[in-house]
Amino acid sequence: MDPIICSAKGCRAEAKWQLRWNNPKLHTPDRRKIWLACDTHRTTLSDFLTARGFLRDVIPVAADTLDT
Repeated sequence: MDPIICSAKGCRAEAKWQLRWNNPKLHTPDRRKIWLACDTHRTTLSDFLTARGFLRDVIPVAADTLDT
């Protein structure tokens, strides 16, 4: 299995966190998009989504919790 990589631009670190979000103008309330974050980028990616009102929750990465 390939490592799960952080979604931050240019980052190749292993992701430790799922930032689960949705854009209420585009997605139904139950829909969750996922950005993956390493420990270094968790805060900056979360802040970006929070500023737009998109962030719904942050949970640790686990194979059984990733939506594919």
